[in-house]
Amino acid sequence: MSKIDRRNQAKQRQLTKHKEHQKEASIFMGRDGAPRIVAVVPLCADGDALAAIRCLNGSLDIECDVSASTFRTSVDRFKQKLQYIPVTRDLSICMDAARVADYIIFILSAETEVDPLGELIIRSIENQGMSTLFTVVQNLDKVEPAKARPDVVKSLASFMTHFHPGQDKIYSLDARQECSSLMRSLCSTMPKGVNWRDQRSWMLVDDVQWASTETESTVLTGVVRGKGLKADRLVHVGEWGTFQIEKITAAPISAKKRKDDGMSVDDAEGESILETPDEDQDDLAELAPEEITMEDGDEVMEPGAPTTKKGVLLDDHHYFSEEEPEKYEAPRKLPKGTSAYQANWILDDVSDSESEFDEEMHDVQEDTTTARPEDGVEGLAGREATEAAMSEYPQSVAFAELNEDEDAQQLAAYRNRKRDEAEEDKEFPDEIELHPHVLARERLAKYRGLKSLRTSPWNKEEDCPYQPEEWARLLQISDYQSSKNRVLREALVGGVAPGTRVHVYLKGVPTDLQKSHNSSRPVTLFSLLRHENKKTVVNFDITHKDDYEKSIKAKEELIVQCGPRKFIINPLFSSTGNTENDVHKYYRFLHPGDAAIATFMGPVTWGSVPALFFKRIAPEEGEDGAALPLQLVATGTSRAPTTSRVIAKRAILTGHPYHIHKKVVTVRYMFFNREDVEWFKALPLWTKRGRSGYIKETLGTHGYFKANFDDGINPQDSVGVSLYKRMWPRSATPFMGPLLEGAAAGQSDAMDEDIQ
Repeated sequence: MSKIDRRNQAKQRQLTKHKEHQKEASIFMGRDGAPRIVAVVPLCADGDALAAIRCLNGSLDIECDVSASTFRTSVDRFKQKLQYIPVTRDLSICMDAARVADYIIFILSAETEVDPLGELIIRSIENQGMSTLFTVVQNLDKVEPAKARPDVVKSLASFMTHFHPGQDKIYSLDARQECSSLMRSLCSTMPKGVNWRDQRSWMLVDDVQWASTETESTVLTGVVRGKGLKADRLVHVGEWGTFQIEKITAAPISAKKRKDDGMSVDDAEGESILETPDEDQDDLAELAPEEITMEDGDEVMEPGAPTTKKGVLLDDHHYFSEEEPEKYEAPRKLPKGTSAYQANWILDDVSDSESEFDEEMHDVQEDTTTARPEDGVEGLAGREATEAAMSEYPQSVAFAELNEDEDAQQLAAYRNRKRDEAEEDKEFPDEIELHPHVLARERLAKYRGLKSLRTSPWNKEEDCPYQPEEWARLLQISDYQSSKNRVLREALVGGVAPGTRVHVYLKGVPTDLQKSHNSSRPVTLFSLLRHENKKTVVNFDITHKDDYEKSIKAKEELIVQCGPRKFIINPLFSSTGNTENDVHKYYRFLHPGDAAIATFMGPVTWGSVPALFFKRIAPEEGEDGAALPLQLVATGTSRAPTTSRVIAKRAILTGHPYHIHKKVVTVRYMFFNREDVEWFKALPLWTKRGRSGYIKETLGTHGYFKANFDDGINPQDSVGVSLYKRMWPRSATPFMGPLLEGAAAGQSDAMDEDIQ
């Protein structure tokens, strides 16, 4: 483009940006404009939010009553209105206030350091998403000598930049000029906003009118923010729960000041109705209605029902029936993308070490360098070139079966070499040990084999007898991206315009909530998007926090906050990334520094919404009482929910090479009876050094067997087989009450169903 065209294009972008800024700022303009919400959060034990508000108002000579609850202040100098939320050092209150605030003011102390509770508050507010932040310091004038005060401010600024690098400015509440400068910023700066919050309609409740009976509605009054508030959508109110809207009426403040007609604003006849629900209103049902989908003649296999199969399930086939035993076929080297029909036209004897097939196979192996031998064929070492076919077993090698006492002693000595409960999952992940008197085919009845964890098909029909009862009633989302875009576009149109002060009539609010309601606690209202109350299998990216040194068990009880809602969950952890068969490995632990996918059954959350994972910690004996009963152990983000994602728990059975003759190996300690060897005979064998093989025949009655491998193995190597079963996520329950109210009553049964 020419220089004139570039200037014109830049000017058009500038005008567009200016119009968008004016549109965003228009919500705060005018006599009935929305107030700017300011949350004042003390981080230190001696922080005083009310004193900080008095200092800020006093810098502009504003006289108003400062109360412990939410209140408004008119700033005539800047023609703006501020709505303060003074909070105490309570984690739940601070997070609720910061969630709806346009500006957050952190109060530091010049005399007292930030304690663990203050750090937990600042980390939680930061991770849930926050708008524009300011930091002030109290009691700076009490620091003596006076020349030490700049050093104190620098130290506090260094502390804040550790959490928020942009917070290099610390305002002193003892200096009138700095307070005035902060008030100017509050009244003139546009808040940055929070992305997930701006996609929804939300409101800070100014007043609550409780219903006298169960049939009446509870009225919440406040100013609509974010997107337009629709009566058809459900709303989530603080810790009360989710409710339906009966109607939305106008509640302008200017109407309260009219005294000529004497009409009250609370008079229902004088209220103008802005929104009423229609037949498209969302219901409170979390699951789909129960319907009988079985047709005549359909049979459903019950858990534990007897089966006629004679062997373990490998990929999507059962092997080794008594009538016609199937033969093992060694994997073939084929070009990438070769179909089964094309493979019949490729002869094995035309391939040599320098063929194009080997080059393509080499490229495939380079793409999957992270695969391990237990994952399947991707993690195995390449085959060595052979001159001739493998010969039969030598007759000179005889198998001498040990007596039971000597065999038991050797088994105990072999297993005692790797006993460390704390680090066993890191050193020997997924490995299990069978008791000699337990049948493997019964203990591992739900498990199956996979030739490849990444590409082998998963037969989901085998899982039907074990799925949860409500699984078929969960919300099914075939195309998440298009569904999300449609729901977000729907939220852009219609509803009560932002900046309007309204009365929201809610149906079915329990009258018991009035007894526990505290007027000093801020009450927030968030409108849920369509379907966000329906339950499905939700997934969250989860990252272990560096400051929490312990590992997190899967299925351990955690408290998650996602957006305005909190749940008690027992999540499953699984590997990240996309696979061809949508099968992902289950993690028994989330170790420090690791990242995974947390899965549980809960309501849908559209878009990428930050999530915080808390864990209640019981104080250990010998520790002081200063330890918090709650700790932020992980953070994450919501991702696409799906019921087709398979989480496969892997169980590895390992054996010890007993006799090695070239490529023929006698293996022991993997099974302990002949029937188990016959049952799991179809499973491919692998070693930790990358060799692959298969079971040829059983030896004796104590579980010994002979195996063929693609190359000779090391005597120090371990032989293993990988078994998989599908893990079903657990359902979440809503969390009510403050987060820091005591420690957990008991630990969950996180590892109860580790094998069964």
